[in-house]
Amino acid sequence: MTEKKIPLLVTHSGKFHCDEVFAYAVLRLALGVSQPGADHTLLRTRKQDLIETGDIVFDVGLLSDPAANRFDHHQIGAPTREDGTPFSSAGLIWQVYGERAVAALLAPEATQFAPAIATALDGKLVKRIDEIDNGVSATGPVVRNSLDLAALVGDFNPPWDSPEANGPTAGDAAFQQAAAMVSGVLARQVEIQRSKLQAEALVLAAHEAAEDKRLLVLETGMPWKNVVFSHDLPVLLAISPASNGNWMVDTVPPEPGSFAQRLPLPEGWAGLQAEALADASGVEDAVFVHVRRFVGGAKSRAGAIALAQKALEQAPEPV
Repeated sequence: MTEKKIPLLVTHSGKFHCDEVFAYAVLRLALGVSQPGADHTLLRTRKQDLIETGDIVFDVGLLSDPAANRFDHHQIGAPTREDGTPFSSAGLIWQVYGERAVAALLAPEATQFAPAIATALDGKLVKRIDEIDNGVSATGPVVRNSLDLAALVGDFNPPWDSPEANGPTAGDAAFQQAAAMVSGVLARQVEIQRSKLQAEALVLAAHEAAEDKRLLVLETGMPWKNVVFSHDLPVLLAISPASNGNWMVDTVPPEPGSFAQRLPLPEGWAGLQAEALADASGVEDAVFVHVRRFVGGAKSRAGAIALAQKALEQAPEPV
């Protein structure tokens, strides 16, 4: 029986940077490998004869050819993004393997989000790595700080006086440690994007099912305001459960970041609680309305909906 050949991944030796560490983390996810020396080989070298033996070569080799799995950006004529930002090895690898890496981090029932997540992270995270590695941004100077991802990866390089800083395998162990950190960051970013997309799908479905499109009723707490704004939904009040068991009635700002409301809760309810609010609103299990009238609550789903409906009935025309 022929032994299966494990992939040889090649990048440069010496001091490592965020782009090739990130590229390696992406490749491991996309290829479904995790144990160097067992299910894949990582070779860090600058010897051209060894570079040419790689199955996938990134950040070294002076060649960008995705069809041949060559992903360097140091050569004359290296590829750039549409806005002129030069790619780093992170961006080059992401264009080919990013969606597969994202899909590997998602549960089977969420893999339909992989293309959208890959696109979002390219703009939010990967392009930033490209900018920092090349020192170029299409939008202005590249601003750095000691806590950006590139700086944190760079800090994994062994100090000059460390035994790990010299020899043929210098920095290899530290490279793997940096890759583990980057993998964790990437996994968290994918999960954040997945949750946003999942919330968007649920909010849109709830709004589609609503008889009164001014009321958004959600069966669990989730981010919804950005969905209302991005899809220009005519929502005035949103109802959802709170962690303490109550059900909340939230108003909608006229625009993101505003402290105003499209429809404040009735002025006669402002600052009232419990029995006082129940008497004023006619909702027996009403709990409170904030004095600024941007949020209120009831003990039950039905009570919160009743508060919202009464608020709509009292709304001036036009809202």
